[in-house]
Amino acid sequence: MTTWGRVASIPRRRWVFSFLAPTPAAGPPPRIEGKFVSEPFRAPLDGSDLHVAVVRSRFTEEVTERLLAGALEGLHEHGVEVARIQVVEVPGSVELPVAARWIAERGQVDAIVCLGTVIRGETDHYDYVCQMAAEGILQVNLQSDIPVSFGVLTCQNRDQAMARSAPGKNRGKDAALVALEMANLRRRLSPSSNSD
Repeated sequence: MTTWGRVASIPRRRWVFSFLAPTPAAGPPPRIEGKFVSEPFRAPLDGSDLHVAVVRSRFTEEVTERLLAGALEGLHEHGVEVARIQVVEVPGSVELPVAARWIAERGQVDAIVCLGTVIRGETDHYDYVCQMAAEGILQVNLQSDIPVSFGVLTCQNRDQAMARSAPGKNRGKDAALVALEMANLRRRLSPSSNSD
């Protein structure tokens, strides 16, 4: 008999764990600040009192300039004043996390938007750059307690990058809106928030 035959011949048992079993409802769901816990909270996209930094990679500048234009448009549309926006440029996408960390350490912004573009070439360099940018931005996000949005395009070719930075599909604008929402969510949920 094969190993699979032996495994298949083992009788199956149903394990019931008490912590998985539903508990009977004892009245209405609990409330937090006048809302039922089961009601989801979505942070507003209001940027009227937020300070935002935008870090843009200059590599593939034709694309990242369009991403920056989209991000600034999104920030302005949602009330972020020009004086409350700081734009920082770095050479490439690998440098985005370092600049974002330095900005976060200063503690003068509520959110950071990272914008860059990586287009696949003939070598493995693309894979390394994508990985370093993504992991670096994630680490800044987790360690700084300031939301850092990921607006780095990772595309197979220039046409894909241009399509994703065009008006109506601009991922820079999307990243800016993510930053606003997360900054407002942080104010509501983070224990280190000074909003109370």
